This record gives sequence, structure tokens and C-alpha cells, in this order.
Amino acid sequence: MKNNKIYIFDTTLRDGEQTPRVSLNMNDKLNIARQLEKLNVDVIEAGFPAASNGDFEAVEAVVREIRSPYIVALARALKGDIESAWNAIKDAEKPRIHVFIATSDLHMKYKLKMKPEEVLKRTVDMVKYAKSLCPSVEFSPEDATRTRPEFLYQVLEAAIDAGADIVNIPDTVGYSMPQQFGTFIGKIKDNVSNIDRAVISVHCHDDLGMAVANSLAAVENGARQVECAMNGLGERAGNAALEEVVMAIKTRSDIFSCSTEIVTEELTRTSKLVSHITGMQVQNNKAVVGANAFAHESGIHQHGVLNCRETYEIMTPESVGLKKSFIVLGKHSGRHAFVKRLEELGYKNLNQDKINQIFEEFKDLADKKKTVSDEDIESLAKNEIFKVPEVFKLKYYQVSTGNTTVSTSTVRLEREGKSVSEASCGDGPVDATFKAIEKASGIEVKLNDYFIKSVGYGKDALGEATVKVERDNKIFSAKGLSTDIVEASARAFVNAMNKMYHEISLKKAVSY
Repeated sequence: MKNNKIYIFDTTLRDGEQTPRVSLNMNDKLNIARQLEKLNVDVIEAGFPAASNGDFEAVEAVVREIRSPYIVALARALKGDIESAWNAIKDAEKPRIHVFIATSDLHMKYKLKMKPEEVLKRTVDMVKYAKSLCPSVEFSPEDATRTRPEFLYQVLEAAIDAGADIVNIPDTVGYSMPQQFGTFIGKIKDNVSNIDRAVISVHCHDDLGMAVANSLAAVENGARQVECAMNGLGERAGNAALEEVVMAIKTRSDIFSCSTEIVTEELTRTSKLVSHITGMQVQNNKAVVGANAFAHESGIHQHGVLNCRETYEIMTPESVGLKKSFIVLGKHSGRHAFVKRLEELGYKNLNQDKINQIFEEFKDLADKKKTVSDEDIESLAKNEIFKVPEVFKLKYYQVSTGNTTVSTSTVRLEREGKSVSEASCGDGPVDATFKAIEKASGIEVKLNDYFIKSVGYGKDALGEATVKVERDNKIFSAKGLSTDIVEASARAFVNAMNKMYHEISLKKAVSY
């Protein structure tokens, strides 16, 4: 490995999927993996194959299509897990098995119920077994930052002797402070005798908001791989945000004598794609990829930026993939200008059917608002690209609501040419509409989450609704778009029902 290169290990598909209320199917993982390959990440942790048949199959699907990065499968220090991981990634161009076991006294006593010597032996045996199957093995001592240092050094040394090429140091519960964590990494370099035979990696959680700072402190002290996730997704408060780690190293090259090979111009697009698929909104004031990251409202700031962008911008919008719009698109715009804008926004390989459908939706939207923004076009494109086949089609809805009346909604759904109309009351027009759609579909679901945001600005902004429904302990997320927020919500709910219908056998449950 290059000494001055920082390897970016993306765990959006594995730890990112463990974000509460996020569930990714095989197509979701493939779409994200394709974009991660365009982003040029070095490593994709594709999943935990032993966790379920679905996860195993999703990892296999990523292996079949993605060739450039290492494809990693996670495994507990158990023979069955390691075999499952290897079977899922064995055909990868660059396979890697990631073996982990907890090493802190707390975890060993209460979770593993194992003694330190047993953990040490298990580490050696399972790393050796993984190495007998796979040419590249990564080892993680879970809860490393709360592990007794002497025992941690012993375990790391044994893992490297057993064949681990990468030793990953997780701050599993986000407990460390940056200076402390940097020193911690430095002491590992000083006290693990064979550390020069392995790459030091770090995996930091954000429970105290320190994941990115801790990761960068580790880089300053010799770590050469950073494990992170797009938009900081992950367990609890999440992981180190990939986009923040990468742009900090790039922007502060005066401090970091190293670099990544990430195509930073793909960061914004990757962030939006992950947000769209997971249904997890990116906060407006999020560093690097948030809607306000390059927005200036203060008059003093605006004046400074207009005279010299460097006065208030330490990186350019273009460096993270934001484009400046020069052609205004509206209802009189032609297909050629629209297709050109789609290509400028990164949608270059769409087939004609998709382009025609997006253009038709663009013209419908342009009839409702004066100017269609880039954000509108991207939302229309993503909505069409990730649309599942429509078993149920929303043909009609009508709501009656007011502050002194009970909200009611009437909807008409179509399935295979047959229509069903239903009406329902609810706590507001959206709730009433959801209940009416549920009755018309004949499928009972639990509404797990719902939120709506504007795409762009102004009173005619496009509304983007996100709905998450649950059935059989599975969560299905979908979005809907409209200048009318009730319609956007209804379309999101119907899209979620369609997604659920295709992933769970519901044909017997629905009869028109």
C-alpha cells in the first residue's frame, strides 16, 4: 500500500444499513455500490452474509457487478460466519474477509461470556482460518478504545501473526476524544512489535459528535485506512461521514501529508442517492453536502463572495459536484435542452423510455410552476429511476378538511385495469388519505415514519414526501413528488405499497 495514501473503506451498505429505520434490498445495495465505484472508494463493505439469506444474496450481487474496489464481507470470529462470508465474496476481483471479536473487559464479561485467553485463542484460530480461504483479511477488536491497552496490543500482535493484513481500531461507542484517540493510535504503533506488517485502520462512531475529528486524529498518527459511511449513516448516531473526512484531508493539505483518490466531484450526487434510497434526510446545515453548505444569506457574506469566493468558501461547490445553472428551464423548454441538463447533472446513461417519462413529468411540473430548478429535475430523475413496477396506481384523490371539521379523503386506486374507490376519516388530510389508500389496496401496514420537505425554494416549490411502512417486520421506504403536499404524500404511500408488494408475496392478500 502507498504510504501517503489514505484508503477509504465505505461501510454504507453494512453499518449504514444498521441505521434505525433503514432497510436496503438487493437493488438498493447495487445502486449504491455502483455509485460508490464511481466515487472511487477503495473498499466497499457489502454486508454481513451470515446475518440472513437476503444479505448473503445482496453481497453476491455486488460481487458480480463491482470490480474496482475491494469487496468486504463481515464475519464474527466464528467458523460458520467466515465460511458464509467467503462463499459470498469468493468470486470478487478483490475479496476481503473482515473478522471481529470484542476485547474490552465489559464486552467479554457480559456479551461474550469469555475469558481473555479464550478471546485471544479464538482470534488466532479464526484469523488463520479466514486467511486459509481469502488472500486479504482484516481484523477488528470490537470496543478497542475501552480495552485494556496491554491486552489490545497482545491481541493485535497475535492477529497479525495469524495473517491479518489490516488491523482496524474501532471506537465502537464513540467514547474517545480526538487528542486521546490520536495518542491511542500512536501507542499501538509503538507497542505492537509487528505492526509494520499491517495497515492500521479506524472505525469511529459519532455518539459524542467526534467521529470525523477522531478519524482525522488517527490519520495524523499513522492510520492509513478510514472506515466511514456516506452522510454519516450507521448505528445510533452514525459513523464518520465519508464526505467530511475526504474533504478535510483535501482542503487541509497543509496539515495532512497524505491524500485520498476519491473523485470528490461525485460526493454530492452520492449523498443525494443514498438519501433518496434510505429515506434519511440530509440536514440543511450538514457539512460539505447539505443544502446550505454553499449558501450565503448574510449581506456581508454575499458581498464578500461576489468579490472573491475565497472570502467565505474554503472549497468550491464544483469540487464536490455542485453545478452552476445558466439555462433556465420552464414550460417552453425543448427536449434537447432538458436532456443536456440531465447529462450535466450526471444522468448520462438513461434509456429513451426513462428520458421520455422524466421529460413528460418535467413538462407537467413546468405547467404548475414558473421555473424548474436543478433540484426539481434531479428529484424527478431519481423518482423515475428507482420506481418499482406499479401494481397500484393512484388515479384520483379528493380531501375535505378544515379546523372545525373531521378530515376525510376519497381515493381511487387501479390495479390491472380494475378500479377501487374508498373513503376514510383521519387526523388531518394526509392521515385520512393514507387510511383510504390502505383500505383500497386491501393490504394492512403500519406507518413507521413520514416526513415532507420542499425541493428548491419559493411558494411553488416541489414537495418531496417520504413514507416508511412496515409489514412482517420489514420496512419499505418510498418517495412521492408534487407541488401539492397531500398528493406528494399519497404518491409516496402508494409507491411504498408497490415496493412492499414486489418484495413480499401479497397476491393472495389482495383480490379485486
